[in-house]
Amino acid sequence: MSENKWLILKRGVLFLFLLGFFLWPSQSDYLTIRARFLPAQARLLPLALPAAPYPTNFTGKPVPWFSAHSVLVVDPDSAVILYAKNEQAPLLPASTVKMMTALVVLEHYRLDDYLTVNGMDDFGQDIGLVTGERLSVANLLYGLLVASANDAAQVLAQHYPGGQLAFVARMNQKAQELNLKNTVFANPTGLDVDEQEHPLAEVSYSTGLDLSRLARIAWREATFRQLVATPQITITDASGMIKHPLTNINTLLGRLAGVQGIKTGWTERAGECLVSLVEREGHHLLVVVLGSQNRFDETARLVEWAFANYRWQDVQAS
Repeated sequence: MSENKWLILKRGVLFLFLLGFFLWPSQSDYLTIRARFLPAQARLLPLALPAAPYPTNFTGKPVPWFSAHSVLVVDPDSAVILYAKNEQAPLLPASTVKMMTALVVLEHYRLDDYLTVNGMDDFGQDIGLVTGERLSVANLLYGLLVASANDAAQVLAQHYPGGQLAFVARMNQKAQELNLKNTVFANPTGLDVDEQEHPLAEVSYSTGLDLSRLARIAWREATFRQLVATPQITITDASGMIKHPLTNINTLLGRLAGVQGIKTGWTERAGECLVSLVEREGHHLLVVVLGSQNRFDETARLVEWAFANYRWQDVQAS
């Protein structure tokens, strides 16, 4: 090979080397590219998909008209929301707060503990508890969740270590533990006015989304499931002499197919509230309506709309 050709070849190799050196990415550039790419991979992981069969609307029919200020229809098994309106708006929840009252009671008391009725505020929904009578915690829970009794809620809270203030503090602590981000409890009853109908300085508030989560967690408790599904029962004090006949305020029990119950609520300021669990053909729906003018009929229409227009699909088969 001639000297000139050899010189040209060396220059060509040197040029290609320098070109590659300048175009090859530095270590910091490579890390930047990798940092941007990894999140896209994470979003594609199969773990992000629901494990349970999930509902899909196969008709496209719109949701029926309702008056409620906040509505949420969700499949609690797959966590798929079928319909939502103002589901994160903090609202007065009325007696739906008694779901949390029941959870605190169930974690602290035994069902066969007996509590004595002491002096209490005689206001709002009650079952006529008599000062001095002793009732089991189980019977007080029936009063709380079947008849939505404020007097039963007060007795359960008064006997908690530290009294009602400590009981409410535990309600709020548990709300934080359960990740109820937009929920605050002011009392165990859900009342938002005093006996003179004056608005309370501190009131409970929650959202449809938080209440649906609270209902799902409460539903895991076998005792809670039994209580909220009870249409009617008569409870007695320890002596068996004082009787309190109870009828469930939730009129959908026994009237709407598949209704398992959960919790009603009403005050003049909050409007009509209802958290319902329905099961049909192995599929569940949780329906929350807050600030409604007709909670039972609107819940029934939402349930019928959902089951008529949605089909549940197995994600692994699709």
